[in-house]
Amino acid sequence: MPIRLNLLAEAQAAEEMRRRDPVKRAIWVGVVITSLMLAWSSSLLFKTMLANSDLGRVEGQLTAHTNEYQQVLAHEQKGAEIRRKVSALKQLAASRLLNGTLLDALQHTTVQDIQLVRVRVDQSYSLSEEVKPHLDGTRQIAGKPATVTEKVVLTLDGDDASPNPGDQVTKLKEAIACNAYFKDSLTATNPVSLKSLSSPQLAPGTGLPCVLFSLQCRYADKTR
Repeated sequence: MPIRLNLLAEAQAAEEMRRRDPVKRAIWVGVVITSLMLAWSSSLLFKTMLANSDLGRVEGQLTAHTNEYQQVLAHEQKGAEIRRKVSALKQLAASRLLNGTLLDALQHTTVQDIQLVRVRVDQSYSLSEEVKPHLDGTRQIAGKPATVTEKVVLTLDGDDASPNPGDQVTKLKEAIACNAYFKDSLTATNPVSLKSLSSPQLAPGTGLPCVLFSLQCRYADKTR
């Protein structure tokens, strides 16, 4: 029976052992896993770059919309301020002192032997600053808009040349206080007061005895 000798058996056995070497197999597995990890991390990096790009675009749009919103708010506040001022001007125009109406009322308060020589109107305004809403501890304090208080004083200078100079001044005070215009416009308390009354003297124009007087009429304060 012939005997077969495999002269390459030893080399084949060594090669088989190398193929079955667990270290080499682990190295190949590690290389494959590392390659997969690199591919996965690269995909994550790419997705991150895309997400950052989208985020920057969205943030830019948000900033643009925010600026537009702030502009809208500013325009809305400016519009409200303009409307408030127009309303205040209309209110002032509707309730302002009309000198024509005043002079017409004086024509209906004439008294015998009384002559008015000067009519003076003094108007003054006091401003109350705006109070903005604020917190007092935990309590909300409501704000108040700015207001202006108008004070009007009417001064009437004249002379009384009646037979008993000075007697008609009191009647003129009563006529003014009872006039419908002055009754609605003047203060309820002491609306007409005697500011000054001179001693009897001769009138420069007529040479008749008279007294010079000055009446002061106070209008009711108006706050706007």
